[in-house]
Amino acid sequence: MTTATTEVAQAIRLTERINRIAPSATMAVVAEADKLRSQGIDVVDFGAGEPHFATPQHIKEAAIAAIQGNFTKYTAVPGTAELRDAIVHRHAVDFDSDYRREEAIASTGGKHALFNAIQVLVDHGDEVILPVPYWVSFKDIVAYAGGTCVLLHADEDKGFAVTAEMVARLITPRTKLIILNSPSNPSGAVMSSEDMTEVVRLAAQRGIWVISDECYVYLNYAGKRFSVGSLREFRERMVIVGSLSKTYAMTGWRLGYALAPATVTSAMSKLQSQSTSNPTSIVQKAAVAALKGPQQCVEEMRQEYIKLRDHVVHGLRAIPGIKCTMPEGAFYAYPNVSGFFGRSVKSAAEVAGRLLREAHVATVPGEGFGTAEHIRVSYATSIAELDRGLERMRKFFAGL
Repeated sequence: MTTATTEVAQAIRLTERINRIAPSATMAVVAEADKLRSQGIDVVDFGAGEPHFATPQHIKEAAIAAIQGNFTKYTAVPGTAELRDAIVHRHAVDFDSDYRREEAIASTGGKHALFNAIQVLVDHGDEVILPVPYWVSFKDIVAYAGGTCVLLHADEDKGFAVTAEMVARLITPRTKLIILNSPSNPSGAVMSSEDMTEVVRLAAQRGIWVISDECYVYLNYAGKRFSVGSLREFRERMVIVGSLSKTYAMTGWRLGYALAPATVTSAMSKLQSQSTSNPTSIVQKAAVAALKGPQQCVEEMRQEYIKLRDHVVHGLRAIPGIKCTMPEGAFYAYPNVSGFFGRSVKSAAEVAGRLLREAHVATVPGEGFGTAEHIRVSYATSIAELDRGLERMRKFFAGL
């Protein structure tokens, strides 16, 4: 670096809010794995959190029809009336909710909807109760808004289950928001409907908001799927964030949504109008086809994930030194690798880094999810690919 370049770099002063956050841990793993692949290295990818299924054909055909029909112009910022009605309809049919069009907003992915919701609800000094392990972006999005996360450490021996009693103990006069994520990314833990109901009831009584991240709500293997949206009497203090990415294998399409009181969705739309504006028009047509079309594909994928879950957990538990809880939803296993600490590795980040560089298996270190003893393994892939990765992991851990 030249002297002039150094002086320019030193003169650049970035905002305090951007320095509060870190790059996504999962995206960092994806980038590193891609770098190895570009060098011709065969990488088994357990890192990326996306379905291995193709987007169902009827959804793709709807997008093609939109292009051919020249549906390629701007739309209303929160999405077309057709799409918002489809979001409301699907949620009502599946979860007995009762939202109106103006209480729905479509965004560029579930993460975008979550970001907008937190930015309009959380202010400087507000406290946000966040269960650990947490999805990598929750903590940073809260920090960007100026809030402070109050971490709720779930018990691994109890499957990382979060209860209403645990949440209640952390409420203070500064609590503004409680974030629930069931099924959970990364642990796959599913919160009971009774505990979710009690948290929402308690929050409503105390004037606290609840954001329920339901990106994996259709991938529940523990029993009947549940949304807090069915708790109509508490809707004035709830924001439901959803995504088509996992449910319909549409990760790259980038379509998410939120259901909330109209005051909140209106504020989210105002923020969105000054950032991304409307979601892609073509994708909105595809989303309508997904939400209003045949739903058999959703159940077929869920059944396949159950088989993959059982296979990968069995394989991980067969590796001496690894402990792994049984996930009840999503498509991640969250094995504890601390049994290897003190030998040639000292942290989950070091384990994940060496797994990638030496065994060419991509995983995500637990530090990004708020724990220091785990790695996240995505089992959204084929049985054959799981076996390839598990064998490489077995040999790697045997050599530590």
